[in-house]
Amino acid sequence: MKRYSYTGRSAQGEAVAGSMEAESPDSVAARLAQGGITPIDIAVGRAGPTDLGELSRRLGFGKPNTADLILFTRQMYTITKSGIPLMRGLRGLSASTHNACLREALEDMIESLESGHDLSSSFARAPGIFSQLYVGLVAVGEATGTLENSFLRLGQHLAQQQDIDDRVRSALRYPAIVMLVIAAAIAVLTMFVIPKFAPLFRMLGNQIPWPTRVIIGASDFAQHNWQQCIVAVALGVLGVNRLLHTERGRALWHRLKLRIPVVGTLLHQSILARVTRTLSVSLSAGMPMLQTLATLARSTGNDYMTEVIHRLRDAVERGEPLARAATVAGMFPPLVLQMIAVGEETGALPELLDEVAGFYEREVNYTLKNLSAAIEPILIIFVGFMVLILALGVFLPMWDMIAKVGSGH
Repeated sequence: MKRYSYTGRSAQGEAVAGSMEAESPDSVAARLAQGGITPIDIAVGRAGPTDLGELSRRLGFGKPNTADLILFTRQMYTITKSGIPLMRGLRGLSASTHNACLREALEDMIESLESGHDLSSSFARAPGIFSQLYVGLVAVGEATGTLENSFLRLGQHLAQQQDIDDRVRSALRYPAIVMLVIAAAIAVLTMFVIPKFAPLFRMLGNQIPWPTRVIIGASDFAQHNWQQCIVAVALGVLGVNRLLHTERGRALWHRLKLRIPVVGTLLHQSILARVTRTLSVSLSAGMPMLQTLATLARSTGNDYMTEVIHRLRDAVERGEPLARAATVAGMFPPLVLQMIAVGEETGALPELLDEVAGFYEREVNYTLKNLSAAIEPILIIFVGFMVLILALGVFLPMWDMIAKVGSGH
């Protein structure tokens, strides 16, 4: 099969361009027509860019982001709700999507459906794009005949999760920039400013104050061993990166992240918001509790919380109620545990979990609004400490020299 590039017009008159693998240009035209696209030009794609693009996709580049998945999920909801034949809708999406990885995944899904597989199994053929939660909810929608509701819930879930992630990244950007600027300022002072004062300070002999000795020693070491410093930093970064790629190191780091002042609380709240929202969406769609917890454990993004959810699932599998299992796991505060217990007793667990998710999302929003105010004192203390050390190191010897000059007169 060859790869053909094409241009065409959709049923709404919009320009469409893309590429697909087919046996001939006629096959491409037929598939485009089935997707509601009128082909204008079909040509054999160039080998070089295709090979390069395929190589980059195999290396993990170019995967669809959350915004792409939200758009695709909403399009799937429209297709399933409006009654458009699934194969026709997928062909139309495959022809109109601009992400190469997603387009290839859709083409593979179409081939899988043509071979007789169901939709959830076809989604599962692209685990790097569609999470297990995504595949699980699609499977539940197929089994219960509510596929459009599954895509609606998935679209809402992805949109809410993207909003939380964007807010967290935006809030953490300010302290990260401040820390980088502080590090750059210290490096400039150590490499260029302190050496100018060092000859003057050495005139004091053995009477140099200890802060000045520390600063001069650090400056001399950095000047004469800067290559070794760069190598040491690079090796340290590689070592930490390698450690974080081990199961034990990653679990330790994920646990430590939750204990970082202010930021750890925010991360913990965002994870709990994601967990409870996912539980609510999954249970509302009819997914069994054990399957929901197993799927959820692999989608928390934090290995420590994954371990906690595994313990929670094991307890539920032994027959314990969710509220009691969550109490033993130490995952939720007492108020949330009471809501879970009431939800189990009344049969309204998905609704109450949705309320819990809303509570945590409001907590995340409140923490984000006050994050700068909470972090600023910590940054001020740190910056003040660094400035104090530098000031003492520079001014103490000057005061000693001025005192000596004054006593000599």
